[in-house]
Amino acid sequence: MSWFAVAVSAYFILAVSNLLDKFLVEKLIRNSRAYAFIACMMGLAALVISPWFLSWPGYFALFLNLFNGAIFAVALWLLYEALFRGEASRVLVLIGGLTPIFSFLFSFLFFAEKFASNQLAGLALMLTGIFTIAFLPTPRSYLFRILNKLKLSQIIPSGGVWLAVAAALVYSLYFLSTKQAYLDQPFISAFIWNRLGAALFVLLFLINKDDRRVIRAMFSRSSGKKNKFLVFLNQGVGSLGFLLQNYAISLGSVVLVNALQGVQYVFLLVISTVLALLAPKLLKETFSWRIIMQKTAAVVLITGGLYLIAF
Repeated sequence: MSWFAVAVSAYFILAVSNLLDKFLVEKLIRNSRAYAFIACMMGLAALVISPWFLSWPGYFALFLNLFNGAIFAVALWLLYEALFRGEASRVLVLIGGLTPIFSFLFSFLFFAEKFASNQLAGLALMLTGIFTIAFLPTPRSYLFRILNKLKLSQIIPSGGVWLAVAAALVYSLYFLSTKQAYLDQPFISAFIWNRLGAALFVLLFLINKDDRRVIRAMFSRSSGKKNKFLVFLNQGVGSLGFLLQNYAISLGSVVLVNALQGVQYVFLLVISTVLALLAPKLLKETFSWRIIMQKTAAVVLITGGLYLIAF
């Protein structure tokens, strides 16, 4: 199977998983660190296949794998915190659009990669689409009304925007670093070590008393079976999408796989719009035809930019 087909499959699965992440972190768990802890600890399920696929990579490669896992845990935490504070469609499109841009910049700075004129034009389109998403209308809070009177409301993004930018930055570092690891190691072995690194890092979240309480509550008998089922089901779905995304990266270019994330925006826009219309209580989205048109324009711009970059 080509990296293209694997990546498209991964982004459809991740679109569904991310929307359910938004619901879970906002309605049930309400703690991004606790949710990241659960997600990363569940990643240890990969150890089941370690007797057949895990190999000793050497001390330097081991450190790189574990460090990559820690980077992933930080990115996941920032993603969940951004989802908790902002709208799913806005946050996820920002992260997906900015990640390949940061990947381009890091590739240019650290790997001396050169870009064609069409790729630079693609970056310009993507930035335009990202700003379109970043400055979508937000709820009229007291602070918003003050900023509006000062004519500053449109230059101070809110709703998890800065967290989404930080998440995109960390994700780009993670993908570039894991690509280097996959070049010198078997894919599955490096992936397993990576999951172990993420699990070790999130043990730091147990230091905070409130985080420990939320995590303990999720695994206690008093926690509803339905809630546990949704959390574990979604983590399984998300893990499958993440595994496919990493496999696509091992087969192809980091930048191209990240760039293909434009198809995820289409899935996100369609699913979140349908949910906003049919079940607005399930997913907190600011909905109007103006916003739908603005989101559609942003998706078209970013997807066009990604097409120029990738093809």
